[in-house]
Amino acid sequence: MKLTTKGKFAVTALLDIAIYSEGNATPITLYNISERQSISLSYLEQLFVKLRKNNIVKSYKGPGGGYVLTKALELIPIAEIIKAVDEDMDARTCRGSKNCKDNRQCLTHDLWAGLTMELYNYLGKVTLKDLLDKADHKEPEKIMFCRPN
Repeated sequence: MKLTTKGKFAVTALLDIAIYSEGNATPITLYNISERQSISLSYLEQLFVKLRKNNIVKSYKGPGGGYVLTKALELIPIAEIIKAVDEDMDARTCRGSKNCKDNRQCLTHDLWAGLTMELYNYLGKVTLKDLLDKADHKEPEKIMFCRPN
């Protein structure tokens, strides 16, 4: 189980949109997100295809185009973002099929299943709004974003 850059970059990019879109009125380009967050533009393009398909962002084409969030910040849980970009945070080796070893459930299967459930429950309760409420986003240039590794 590992949260990879897909999930981390997706959350970071959506926070960038939330901060810089002026109340979701101004579409934000992937180029601007890429520049501010030091995330590859081609990587962002791949992520945003999935985020758009999962109705988390909406795209606008042409001059002044870019992306906006489709819902209010308090309606976008982190778990939804991570699932949208195909992030797998299942701690079970068998991915839930209960064939851990020799087609049998291992002794620690329920432990890892419980951890996975707790992780998704936690991330399902934390929203983009919760994250922004902890930062003074009235001055975006002072916000410190973590650089996912």
